[in-house]
Amino acid sequence: MTDIVVWHRADLRTVDNAALATAVEDADRVAPVFVVNPAYYGEAGLACDARLRFLHESLCDLRRQYRDLGSDLTLLSGDPRRRLAERLADGWTVYCNRDVTSRRGRERDRALLDRDGVTVFEDDGIRWPDERDPDGTVAVDTRVRWDESCADYFERDQHPRPDSVGPNPIDSEVTVEEIARRHDVAPEKSGVPEGGTVAGSERLSAFLDRLGEYPGVVSPPAAAQARSSRLSQYLKFGCLSERQVYQRVQAAPSSRGRSMYTSRLYWNRHYHQKLADWPGWTERAVNPVFRGLYRDQHDADLDRAWREGRTGFPMVDAAMRALTETGYINFRMRALVATFYVYVLKQWWKPGADFMYYHLVDADPAINYTQWQSQCNLTGVHPVRVYDPAKQAREYDPEGEFVREYVPELAGLPDEHLARPEATPVGVQDACGVDIGTAYPYPVVEYDHEARVARDDFATLDERAKEALSDPQVRRRCSFSNRGRETDEGDGDDSGQASLSEF
Repeated sequence: MTDIVVWHRADLRTVDNAALATAVEDADRVAPVFVVNPAYYGEAGLACDARLRFLHESLCDLRRQYRDLGSDLTLLSGDPRRRLAERLADGWTVYCNRDVTSRRGRERDRALLDRDGVTVFEDDGIRWPDERDPDGTVAVDTRVRWDESCADYFERDQHPRPDSVGPNPIDSEVTVEEIARRHDVAPEKSGVPEGGTVAGSERLSAFLDRLGEYPGVVSPPAAAQARSSRLSQYLKFGCLSERQVYQRVQAAPSSRGRSMYTSRLYWNRHYHQKLADWPGWTERAVNPVFRGLYRDQHDADLDRAWREGRTGFPMVDAAMRALTETGYINFRMRALVATFYVYVLKQWWKPGADFMYYHLVDADPAINYTQWQSQCNLTGVHPVRVYDPAKQAREYDPEGEFVREYVPELAGLPDEHLARPEATPVGVQDACGVDIGTAYPYPVVEYDHEARVARDDFATLDERAKEALSDPQVRRRCSFSNRGRETDEGDGDDSGQASLSEF
C-alpha cells in the first residue's frame, strides 16, 4: 500500500496543484496536510493578524474543497520538520510543491526537501539549478532564455482537479478556530479581502470585467485600492496559481490592460526567481557596497514619524496609515514610502522593509524585499529615483481623495494646498479650521535638501558599486530583466511596467 501525505504550503488549492494531482495517481491513500507552525504567530513571525486571518480563511476554503472530493484537510501543529519527520518514520511518503522561501521557511526546506521519502514538484516557472556558491548564490545564470521558460510554464495545461481523493486517514489535531483563539488572532484592519479559492476566483472574474480600466487605476492609490485586481494575496497563499490567472487573463479581449497585467504576472515570477537565486535578499543589501548604508544614522523620531504617518508629507502619511489600517497600498505608494524612508529620512532599509512586510496582507518576501532593494538602489543597477511626495500628490491624488481619507485632519484644506500644507497661508488655515503645526505636523525634514544629499551619497558610491558588479557572483544576484540601466532621476512612467520583450 502506498500512502502519500500531500503537504500544502503556499498552494492552498486543489486545481493546478502538481503534488496533489500526482499523488492521487500514485497512492492508495492520500492525506492532505497543513502544518500550523506557532513560530509564525506573534510579532516574531512578522505577520499581522489580518494576514493570519486571511490564511485561516484560505485553510477553511481548502478544507471545503477536499470535503467536496470525499476527503478532508488535516491540520497538525508544531514545527513542520518534526511533524513531517514523524509521518516519514511511520512509512508515509511526502509530496509537496516547491516554494521560494527565506528565513525560517528556507531552514525548514533545507531540513526536509532532500530527505528520503520526500518528492518535490517544481512546476512554477522558477529555475532551480543545483549549482550554488557557499553563501547560497546560484552559480549559473538563470536569466538565459528565462522568458521562454516562464512563458512555457504559463502556457502549459493546468493540473486538473482530481475527481475524488478519498478519506483522509490522518486526523486533525486542531481546528482553525482553536488556532485563532490560541494565538489571539483578532484583526483590526479594515477592508481586507476574504481568503480562499472561491473568493479569489470571484475577485478575478470581477477584475476581468473591468480589465480595460487597469492602465488608469494602477497608479492612483485611491483608484488602485478600489478597482485594481487586488489578487496578490491570493497568489501569495496559492489560493490561485499564477498560471490560472495568466490563462484567464489571456482569454480576455486584447487591450492595453491585458498586456500590462500580463507583464505584472511575469514580474511576479521574475522576483521569485531572484529570491530563489539568492536567499539573502531579505537580510542584507545585494550589492556589498551598500551594506549598512545609513545604519549608523538611525533616528528613532524620524522612524516613528514614518511608521505612524506623521512626517508632514501628506502623500507619505496617507500611504503609511493606509498600510497599517488596511494591509494594502498599491505599487506606486510602496515605492514612495520605501524611497522616502531611505533617501529622504536616511534610515537603514531593513527595519522599514520588515515593517511593511509585517503589515501587508499580501506580504511576499520575494517581492517585498527585492522591491525595497531595487527601489532604493541597493543593487547598484537602478537609478536613484527620489520620489517627490508633493509631485505624487498632485499627479495621482489631485482631488485629495486618498489624502483626505487617511489624513482627515487635512480634510478642510482646498485641493491646491493638500500637496504641501505647510505652505498654506495662515488666513486659509484659519478659514478651513486647519492649524499646521498643531493638528498636523510640519515636514520633519526639508525634502529638496535631503534629495540632493541622497543623490550625492549614491554618486560617491557609484564607482565602487559598479566595481562590485564585476564580480560574477554579485552580478548574478543583481541582474534583473533585460532592461538597460535607467538614468532618469524622475518618477518613471505611469505604469512601472515592462514589455514582455524586456524579460
